[in-house]
Amino acid sequence: MLFRLRPYLPTLAIALVLTYVCIQYLTGDKGFFSQESRDKDLVVKEKRLAELKVQRADLEARAKYLRSDNLSKDLLEERARLLLGLTEPNAYVIRYDSVGNVAS
Repeated sequence: MLFRLRPYLPTLAIALVLTYVCIQYLTGDKGFFSQESRDKDLVVKEKRLAELKVQRADLEARAKYLRSDNLSKDLLEERARLLLGLTEPNAYVIRYDSVGNVAS
């Protein structure tokens, strides 16, 4: 019986490989049916990129004022107070953690 099926084995192997490739084309991570989820991810990542660009521009502007040729005494004092935890004698300090909760 195996001798009668032997000529069809290469055809069967090719058919199995083609079936696997077609299924991956349709349902894989980069498949035809996952385009919508990739579009949603792209929108979220573009929004995050825009936020990071704004944050970077702000940090670059602040860094510009901390260089020795453009030293802003107010900004330098603000950064020193923030980093050292110093305030004016009659001021209250409320510290927040990264989530926005009041730190103890």
